[in-house]
Order: sequence, then structure tokens, then C-alpha cells
Amino acid sequence: MKAIRRFTVRPALPERLAALEALVGNLRWAWHLPTQQLFSEISPGAWRDYQHDPMSLFGEISQDRIDELAADDAFVHRANTLRDDLERYLHEPRWYQELEGEKPGLIAYFSPEYGIAAALPQYSGGLGILAGDHLKSASDLGVPLVAVGLFYRAGYFSQSLSPDGWQQETYPVLDPDGLPLRVLRQPDSSPVVITLSLPDDRVLSARVWVAAVGRVTLLLLDTDIPENTDDLSRVTDRLYGGSEEHRLQQELLLGIGGVRAIRAWTEQTGVGQPDVFHSNEGHAGFLGLERIGDLIRGGLSFDEALQTVRAGTVFTTHTPVPAGIDRFSSDLVRLYFDADLLPGVSVDDILALGSETGAPGGAFNMAVMGLRLAQRANGVSKLHGSVSRGMFSSLWPGFDANDVPITSITNGVHAPSWTSPELTALAEATWGNPETAHADWTSPQLSTSALWETRNVMRAELVADARRRVTRAWNEQNPGGLAPNWLSTILDPDVLTIGFARRVPTYKRLTLMLHDTDRLKRLLTDPDRPVQIVIAGKSHPADEEGKRLIQKVVEFASDPEVRQRIVFLPDYDISMAQKLYPGTDIWLNNPLRPFEACGTSGMKAALNGTLNLSILDGWWDEFFDGENGWAIPSAATTDPVERDRLEANAMYELIEHQIAPLFYERNESGDPERWLGHVRHTLATLSPRLTADRMVRQYVAELYVPAYSSQAVLRHDGYRAARALAEWKRRVTAAWPDVSIVHVESGGLDATPQVGDELRLRATVRLGTLSPDDVAVQVVYGQSRTGDDELHDTRTQDLEIELDPDRSTDQSEGTSLFTGSVRLRRPGGFGYSVRIVPKNDLLASPAELGLISTAS
Repeated sequence: MKAIRRFTVRPALPERLAALEALVGNLRWAWHLPTQQLFSEISPGAWRDYQHDPMSLFGEISQDRIDELAADDAFVHRANTLRDDLERYLHEPRWYQELEGEKPGLIAYFSPEYGIAAALPQYSGGLGILAGDHLKSASDLGVPLVAVGLFYRAGYFSQSLSPDGWQQETYPVLDPDGLPLRVLRQPDSSPVVITLSLPDDRVLSARVWVAAVGRVTLLLLDTDIPENTDDLSRVTDRLYGGSEEHRLQQELLLGIGGVRAIRAWTEQTGVGQPDVFHSNEGHAGFLGLERIGDLIRGGLSFDEALQTVRAGTVFTTHTPVPAGIDRFSSDLVRLYFDADLLPGVSVDDILALGSETGAPGGAFNMAVMGLRLAQRANGVSKLHGSVSRGMFSSLWPGFDANDVPITSITNGVHAPSWTSPELTALAEATWGNPETAHADWTSPQLSTSALWETRNVMRAELVADARRRVTRAWNEQNPGGLAPNWLSTILDPDVLTIGFARRVPTYKRLTLMLHDTDRLKRLLTDPDRPVQIVIAGKSHPADEEGKRLIQKVVEFASDPEVRQRIVFLPDYDISMAQKLYPGTDIWLNNPLRPFEACGTSGMKAALNGTLNLSILDGWWDEFFDGENGWAIPSAATTDPVERDRLEANAMYELIEHQIAPLFYERNESGDPERWLGHVRHTLATLSPRLTADRMVRQYVAELYVPAYSSQAVLRHDGYRAARALAEWKRRVTAAWPDVSIVHVESGGLDATPQVGDELRLRATVRLGTLSPDDVAVQVVYGQSRTGDDELHDTRTQDLEIELDPDRSTDQSEGTSLFTGSVRLRRPGGFGYSVRIVPKNDLLASPAELGLISTAS
């Protein structure tokens, strides 16, 4: 008979082990090595088998073992010392507290998924892992963050393979009582319940689970509660599953319900409301509508509330292709907002925010709404920022792509979470400090032999873990059978190891390595310089093509000729990744450029001294320097078959003629000294730049603090500035059709201009009912190229209103005169134009209103 519910009974902890409750209850153990070592000592086998999950560990060990630990004075002392260290970590001032100047008291961070630990499987891939790393680094730096997500009872999915290599999905139901979570409760101990009004007089209810991620509080909304009907209880059943309406319900709950959950949490804890809201991708975009609704009910108009909300909102896009953006039917969105979901907010105003054209009708685009509701937005690498400015440029018509107000902050990864314990131990043994991201890896103090020995241990750890996983997968697929002996000998801890692990959409080209299988076989089985490849990844359950790619890899890897040199590891997750990244010598990434927004897996590998072999896409495009790995050249062809052929051949060439020879070249001591020179360079130059600490510091300085300052101004004195800004935008927008550049004159240059000469400009403009203070008249100048009318490497300089009242305005023509000059500072082609844009100190960008008038 099947159980209708399962749960874990943990042994009772005596008072002497009370410190363990505090250590387990805060997810800092997920990245705090000393705490992990303490848990491992309790039962090393169970700690490994339960994927470093202390909750499961305590459900496995016996009461006798607990009593034995309680009698061990040394163990009790270490537990108490670690608890005291955790208390200091939670309360002592850190980097953020030392920052000078005004700064947010609380920042709200919204994401549809979080990858914090394998024990809390609420993630599908890079977006969730990035969100988890953001929280961890915010905690380490003392950044006051409260995060919001959904609690998915079945998470994403567990992956297994059928005998013919086809991906199979299962959805094990999670019991939150067995996870490091607690329910948010009212003062009377009853659970806080968040409600949303839905069509047909239905109500969606959700309880709020609270997780402590170091100093950061994570709130997860869960609809699997008695207050809901059966269908509504399944709203948070699984990540990225279900129909269009199901996904809309999830995103309404995340955005609107998430803001309400924060409000309830602040009421229970006495913490002030957030000053800044950060939407990590468009899934949480409805959060802005809830905040607008609050302000409208407080007496502001929609436009006034919109200005206030925008000023304090940051939006991060991770999507490099339009097809990857969430879109909903406008009719479906109207149906939900026609209910009593947001009283006082016009449905037409909501639909206009998500319309790709700016008018209600057609698809409702979540990323477009996110951009319209946020005054500050960013991509996640320099290249992705450029791609995003082009992709969303239609929202700012008339502006060059470079003027589109989307900046970039390149992702980072949380070093303590992703750096192997072996490398940490090497740093501590060499310099007395375990901080690998800031060690002097090029120092002769670190011996070549010690570094090589550590790299070998990390590779051996991966090989052992891979053997355990494939054997376990075979046993699950063949219950009662005897696993073949060859499974225990797959891979070789002394062979050059290439890793490839990520989600499996087609653009990531999992099977590019199989383009020429004969050549790949020769590389894998070379008698002198063999190569081995470890592969992992999940395809979305609805992506049949992605599953077919996995099947092709599995079929190739099952060939007896190569099966000990290439392996596909099922059920890619955090615990696997923590062995995979450090244990590889080369990290392979071969997406279609520029479809990789960032690609943080290669960052995690680099933190461990692994060298990257990648297409120049995402983060690698800006960090590759010729010494930290190899760049696969992108083929200059639009033929996809020819492109794949050229790029696959380039990859084979690099492996065969550069990578393998360098790896197997040894000095008199048997160490690959030149190879390790690249490893040292990678660790020394990339480690500090790839960390999530660097990323979070950038978010604070470039986005959070400016957003805080903007919203503070607009909220001051009863939102007086917000009201004035809304009125100013309305007036400028209405008057803009009458704004134009009548005439531009230039002078001051000889027949042959030279560097140092000064170009003088006079622009006669017509402003209609606007005043010169409402606009900026600017000269835009830069390089011009033969046969190309576009300006490149442009700069902008304001022209000034002519001060002579007799010359500044021609009353009969209704024109004004603006003048200025530009000094020519470099030789070559030069070009310029003149434009008019709105100007207001409360704008974050001159393109914010999407209004521009240019000289013709």
C-alpha cells in the first residue's frame, strides 16, 4: 500500500547538541566549509549519499549516534564554536554597513527560482543558481536583502534515462517539514496567508515559508494548503510547468503575492518596507502593479504612482532572444485583472505596460512590462547588454541602440560555494588564508608540484563521483541486476578531462562535439594523448528536440570503443556540479553566438583553475585574454550546416594540436609546468573578477543606491516631486510633435581640419510650448566610415542656449538658438548630428520618455 504522506522523524537532540539546531536552521552551511566538515563527521557516508543535506542526515543517523556525539566534548565544543561564529556573522557590521552616504535600508529581490543548496531543489538552471549566488554574496557583504520566490512542491524534475537514452522526468514531492524552512506566523501563531482575488469570485491563497540564507531572508509562497480548491492548490506544483493560464497564475502570485508577503513579513518582524525592488527576469514583473495599486489607493494618480514605482525598481533581463520571453494573451490578462485583483488600477493601463507596441492588444510581454516599470535595467554581460539594447530598441524609437537605457552588470558566482575544498586547503596551507579569490596564485611560494597534486585530487574526486552516479543510475534502471564491471572503471583520473554541463536547448549545441564522430573517437582513444569528456544536462520536459540531443550523446557514449572515455551523468544538480567544475581540466561551451547571455558554468570552473574552451559569447567574450583558455572562432556564414562544420572542426583542432599537447607536456619532475602556468594565470586574474561579491557590489553602486536616491526624492513631502514629474512628462509628451530642428550651421574649421581644431555649431530649434529648460539640444559626434552613414564610438555634448536675448529667440518664427563647439581629438573620419531630447534632473536617461527630434 502506498503512503498518502511521508515525512522524516529526526532523533531528539540533547541540550549539549543544541548548537546543531542553529547550524542546520541557517543555510549558511551550504557554503561554510567548517560547518560542512562538522556535519560530515557525524556520518561521512550518509553526508555524501544525501548530497550534503543535514536535514536528511539527521533523519538517517541513530539515536545512539546522537548520544555518542553528545558525549564527545571535542565535537560539542566545535559545534558551539561554529554556532557562535554564525551569530557573529549574522550581526557584525560588514562591507555594506561601512559604506558612506545614503543607501537603501532594505532591498527586495524577486526571482522565480533559487539554487542555494541541493537540499532545497527550487531551481532549473543558471537563472536560479545566479539568484542563489546573489543572495549568498549579499549575505556575506551585509547587503540588506529580502528575497521572494515560490515554493514548488515538485521542484523542477528529477532526470533519468530510458534504456534507449531518452530523458524521463519524475517529480518527487517535497515535504517542506523536512527542509530548512519555517512558516511565517501571526502573533497568535496562526500561519500568515496571502490572498489574491481571481475571476469567478475565486480566491488564491498561499502560506509563506521562510528560509534563512545567512543574513538574507527568503520568502517562498506555497498554494498547497487547505484554503484552496484542488486546482488552485496546484498553482505552485512545479517549476516552469503547466498551461499558459497556470504560468500566469504563478507569476501573479510571485509578483503581486510576493509584495504582499513582504508586507506581512515586515509587519511581523518590525523591519521597514523595502526602498528598492529588484526583479530578476520578467516573471516577477507584476510586483510593480501591486505597488502602483497601493499608491493609487493612497491618493496618487496612476501616472504619479508609476513614476514613484519606476524610480525604485531595477529590472534584470537574462534573455538574449525574443522567443525566450514570457508572453500571455491580452484577453487572458484582462480576464484576471477585470476581477478584484488590483482595485483602483485600470486594466487598460496594465495592458499598455505589457504591450510591445505601447497600445493594448496583442501579446502581453513580461519583459516589456518589466522595462516600463523599472527606471534602471541591465543585461548580464557586456555582450548581452549590447544584444538587449538592440532587442528592445523598438521601445525607444528614434534612438540609436547604444542610447537604449539598458546597462550591463556581468554575472558572478559565489566563490565559497563553487571553489573545491581541495583548492581552499591548498590556499590555506600556502598562505595561511583560505580566500582563494584573492590569493597570489603566480607566487613562487606555491610550488608547481603542490598545485598539480591538488588538480589531480580534484580530477580523481570527479572520476569517483561519476562512477558512483552511473552505477547508481544503472541499478535504478535494472533493479535486481548486477552492474557490469566496466562501469567501475569509466574515466581515468590521469587523463585530460573536458566538462560540458548545462541546460539543453538547441542553441547551446550539446551535440556539436559529435559533428565528426570518427575524429572525436580518435581524440578520445589517442594512445599517447587521450581525452575524456563528462557531460550532464537537462532538457525542458516539453523540448523534444533537446531530448533527442541527449539521446544522441548517450548513444555515442554507449559505444564499447569509447564508453570509458565519455559519459553522460543523469540528473545534473548542484551536488554534481560541485565535483564536476573543479574536476575538469577544460570547460567546453559552444553556443550559437550571441545567444548565451552569460554562461556562469565556465566561471565556476575557472574559479578552480579549469581552463575554458568556448565560443566568444556571454562572459567569455569580455574575459578571454589568450592565456586563460582558448576561443573557438565563430564562423562568418549564415548557413547553419556550414557554420557547425567550421566551428566543430575548429574545436577539434584546438583540442588535438594545442590543448592535449600542452596538457601532456611534462617537465623533469613529471609536472605539466606550462599548462599550470595557464592555471595560475586563470586563478590569479579571473578569480576576483568572476565572483558574485564583485557583481553584488556593482548592483549596489550602479543600480541600488541610485534607485534609492531617485525614489527618496519622489516620495519626499507627500510625493510632491512624483506629482510634478508625472505632470512634466504629460506636458512634454503632448508638446513633442511641435519640437524640431530648423537649421544647423557649422564653422571654425579650415579646408583641411586637423587634430586640435574646434568645430563651432549653431542650431536653430523650434520648441513649441516647451521652454529651453525642458530639453537638451545636443551634438552627437563620432567616427564615420566610408560607405556607412552611421556614426561609431559616439560622444554627446550639450549645446547652450544663446544668452543674448536679441539673438536667442526669434519671436516671429518661434525658434531658439543653441550654440557650442567640439574639439577634434583624433584623426580619421569624423561625423556629427544634432538632436533634441527631454531634460529633467529626475530622469535616469535622456531616452527615458522615448522622445527625440533629430536634424535631417
